[in-house]
Amino acid sequence: MNSIPTARTKVIACATVIEEMQSLMPADMQRQVLEFGLHLRPGELTKALQTAIDQSADADLILLGYGQCSRAVIGLHSDRATLVVPRVDDCIAIFLGSRTAYQQQARHEPGTYYLTKGWIEVGDSPFEEYKRMIARYGEPKAFTMFNLMLKNYTRLAFINTGAYELEHYREYARQTAAHFGLRFEEIEGAPSLVQKLLLGPWDD
Repeated sequence: MNSIPTARTKVIACATVIEEMQSLMPADMQRQVLEFGLHLRPGELTKALQTAIDQSADADLILLGYGQCSRAVIGLHSDRATLVVPRVDDCIAIFLGSRTAYQQQARHEPGTYYLTKGWIEVGDSPFEEYKRMIARYGEPKAFTMFNLMLKNYTRLAFINTGAYELEHYREYARQTAAHFGLRFEEIEGAPSLVQKLLLGPWDD
């Protein structure tokens, strides 16, 4: 475990990743949640993260709840605090517990759309996007367009991280898969990367 008091530690995390962290975070650990949609705009995400770091004057240790996220974390710096970030490409590896676990899933079935509670809560799911498209284009056109978008996907995988009550989110994922003709599968996640981020030890 790191030697810096938890009150002097701050977590800056995406709205989806913080869902996996909260049950493991000490009560006095500072936290800041950034807008999920920033991951679609890596340049803006970099600016938002750097601003949050610069404004964290009372933190000696800053833990970033992000993967590389289209290289948005590359180049972040602090003049006074130690920065820690998981060495993974994106948050799916965080939810699965390791980069290796994610690579194994990708090799096993590359055409996979992943869901967790966090993604469902922030509205970043096929079903919510489909609703927005219906409002804009009408249902027949939206259905055709969305099926084209999903043409390379065969599976919807709901990641069970064990961090929260699942049934509501599991059922949402199952219904979403059925609606779009995807095979539903629940796969086991792991808290190991989240625990390591919060508690150390930190290596390469």
